[in-house]
Amino acid sequence: MKSILIRPVITEKASADSETMNRYTFVVSRKANKVEIKKAVEEAYNVNVENVRTHIVPAKKVVRYTKAGTLSGNKPAYKKAVVDVRGGESIDFYSNL
Repeated sequence: MKSILIRPVITEKASADSETMNRYTFVVSRKANKVEIKKAVEEAYNVNVENVRTHIVPAKKVVRYTKAGTLSGNKPAYKKAVVDVRGGESIDFYSNL
């Protein structure tokens, strides 16, 4: 089976959403659909998923100015999924560290 969940997104905004609204954000495979994402989260974290929203984050050009000159490159595009979990349930990302 292909890996659907790549990694959780741990930012200030995502952490605030998880604490207040039971909403968690993941970077997922570009080919995964909402039904597959829902099943993967339910199996991996043993919770009930109520809603899944997906968003494809576009690629960006990155330019860094250094002493040696300018360095340019690209950040790749990726797919992000925001998952709402049933009230009273939560996901602990830090338990496996």
